Amino acid sequence: MAPSALQVEQPVTPQTKQIATRSKDDVVTELTPLQAISQGVCLPGIPLFSSYDKHRAWILSHMAGAFRVFARNNLTEGMSGHISVRDPEHPHTFWTNPLGKHFGLLKASDMVLVDYSGAVVGGNQSRPANAAGFLIHSAIHKARPDVNAACHCHGIAGKAWSAFAKPLEMINQDVCYLYGEAQAVYEDFGGVVFTEEEGVRLAAALGPKGKGMVLRNHGLLTVGGTVDEAAFLYVLMERSCDVQLRADAAAANGIPKVLVDDEAAAYTFKMASDAESLYWEFQPDLEYEYEMSNGAFKHPDCDEVVWPGY
Repeated sequence: MAPSALQVEQPVTPQTKQIATRSKDDVVTELTPLQAISQGVCLPGIPLFSSYDKHRAWILSHMAGAFRVFARNNLTEGMSGHISVRDPEHPHTFWTNPLGKHFGLLKASDMVLVDYSGAVVGGNQSRPANAAGFLIHSAIHKARPDVNAACHCHGIAGKAWSAFAKPLEMINQDVCYLYGEAQAVYEDFGGVVFTEEEGVRLAAALGPKGKGMVLRNHGLLTVGGTVDEAAFLYVLMERSCDVQLRADAAAANGIPKVLVDDEAAAYTFKMASDAESLYWEFQPDLEYEYEMSNGAFKHPDCDEVVWPGY
């Protein structure tokens, strides 16, 4: 049985941008990007839930699935890396992964609930959370009430690109999801984050509109309204670093790069970076992990991880 969700047909969330298209009858209609990309029946919007418990079970299942996607994309590095997701009922607390457990083994039941003071207030209490991760994520959740999820890992391409302390260039369609103020760079590096002050500086560098950030000599960080959005953007940003490094290597041998112009980049960002579209961009990978694990990572109160019927 699927989670009891109160689904509004083709909802328009506050973050959703609208575009105009012309119908057969020459009547202009307003469509969301998700409606525009759906030929025929439209994919449903981000689900709404009838209770905090059902919402929480859904969140934790998707969070565990995101870690497994990260593992499949080789984003593990010892005990480094973390995802945080704001609790739907208690917004000054967030869920995160336990220290020292492989991403590919994580389940919904493994997650740890911490408050802004760093106290463990729920979930799995058999292992600690990552202290450096807490300082990073708590600062972001405090500074950005619109952010419900944040991801940080030490991926190979992200670490390599972070050595330049530069934003990714708009060299293809996919990286345009991070166009303009959606991308930031944290230009400092003081070692492992063990001070509250550095967490605050990091959150300030992300800014009020940032979705992805290059952390100098460190790696990448992404945020979103859902863990699905943040996780999809993380994998996209990691791959974009790989593409950028390859393109720069070719350019160093005299092959000129052609960048996406600002108008096209802005249009692509408008058409692809809304909350609903980015939520759905993650669902194919999530569904794959669900099938490969036979649903092993889901919360017991979440009977359907992917949206029923899809």
